Amino acid sequence: MTIGIIDYGMGNLKNVANAIEFLGGNCFISDDYNRLSQADQLILPGVGAFKDAITRIRQKKFDQLLVNANMSNTPILGICLGMQLLFDSSQEFGHHQGLGLLPGKIIPLDVPLKVPHMGWNQLTIKKRSPLFEGLSDEAYVYFVHSYHLETDQDIVSATTVYGKEIQVAAQYENIYALQFHPEKSGEVGLQILQNFINLSTQ
Repeated sequence: MTIGIIDYGMGNLKNVANAIEFLGGNCFISDDYNRLSQADQLILPGVGAFKDAITRIRQKKFDQLLVNANMSNTPILGICLGMQLLFDSSQEFGHHQGLGLLPGKIIPLDVPLKVPHMGWNQLTIKKRSPLFEGLSDEAYVYFVHSYHLETDQDIVSATTVYGKEIQVAAQYENIYALQFHPEKSGEVGLQILQNFINLSTQ
């Protein structure tokens, strides 16, 4: 089983790969459509601006890659900006259409605290997504973001409180979305990534 990490020029790719390999997972980083289409699982990481990211993804035809992967029930994990790209739209510096694989929009983090939100925050698990197996109710994870998810659909798997309650994880069938960085979240993050690896054997 192999995990393809999608390289569209904007992402914390090596740290994600290092964490997967540390756990004994078999992964590769690639910007090659054909190679990625052969992967058993896909990770869409990302750091940077939504508009630039979605433009590059469409140029590489990775939007079609992800649509095809979703149709074939391939497990897909979006991390940080990669998570945001999975949704319908973003309000980051204008209005931009996302991949639309999950329902919801990305809006500015409007809180009476420092933005971007950088640091450790506690997860409130709303539903027991397979990614959260084995986590305690006091799990802390690491965030770096200025925008966040807003959806009224029953796909939210976790929230956190940063000035207000914000939605930070979602899941629908084979698609998993995490606003935080599991590869920077210590033992909790490694458990989440191990759970993602384990999906290939279920």
